[in-house]
Amino acid sequence: MKIVVVGDVGLDIVARHPEPIVYGGDTRAAVSVTGGGAGANTALWLRELDVDTTLVARVGDDAGGRLVRNELQAADVRCEFAVDAETATCCVVVLVDSAGQRTMLPDRGANKRFRPEDVTEAALAGAQHLHLSGYVLLDPSSRPGGLAALALARELGLTTSVDPQAAALLTDPDAFLDDVRGVDLLLPNADELRALTGSQDAEAARNLLGTVGAVAVTFGLDGAAWVDGEGVVTAPAEDVPCVDSTGAGDAFDAGVLAAWLRGDAPDVILAAGASLGARAVSRVGAQP
Repeated sequence: MKIVVVGDVGLDIVARHPEPIVYGGDTRAAVSVTGGGAGANTALWLRELDVDTTLVARVGDDAGGRLVRNELQAADVRCEFAVDAETATCCVVVLVDSAGQRTMLPDRGANKRFRPEDVTEAALAGAQHLHLSGYVLLDPSSRPGGLAALALARELGLTTSVDPQAAALLTDPDAFLDDVRGVDLLLPNADELRALTGSQDAEAARNLLGTVGAVAVTFGLDGAAWVDGEGVVTAPAEDVPCVDSTGAGDAFDAGVLAAWLRGDAPDVILAAGASLGARAVSRVGAQP
């Protein structure tokens, strides 16, 4: 099995603050620097499952870009990166509170300049599936690159999936659904499902069928659901302490994709996603 992931890659500055942030003042925090970006996160969790994985992305010609490339390659992720001489590598400040919930301050950097020519037939050669991070589609400057990736994947006979990634950015759900029309699997969380359908109920995902082939929805502590033409299957989340929720959805995606592409049943697919999601929230940072 070989999967190509198209999406953001960058650095995360994670600040864990046990007390509420004092606006205009000082708040003590434990700060760490880790690799990040939704595309890189999913790619690394796929490698954790021994899936042959290629990451297609754009980075700056800077220390951050070289650092993330080296760390990904050390984990055996094949990096098909365009290098942008004019823009810095993506950097995200992640504020994590005492309950493990995160607030993100992203600068997509070079990812904003992702272009159709950044996706090549050579990068997709031998792959079975292409997974696209929705951040690429939801930014007007990188959207053409995301659409080109989906089109090339279909032309080459790959199956496709998309994670919408950010409910707050789904300001034009009809346009987004037009962009993902024909995708085999959509991977929203509950907030993104509501943005796309008007409801957080798993049954609402049925309204997306026909636009996409199947939907896997995450509901946080309330588990997940698989929705396709055969019906709705639900599964619980794993009960683990939440240290940092950053990247939990990206890890869930990796577990779901690996199991789905193996041909597993929906309950097994959801359990695989829940397992990686639980591992992600149990530690600081978005990556294994």
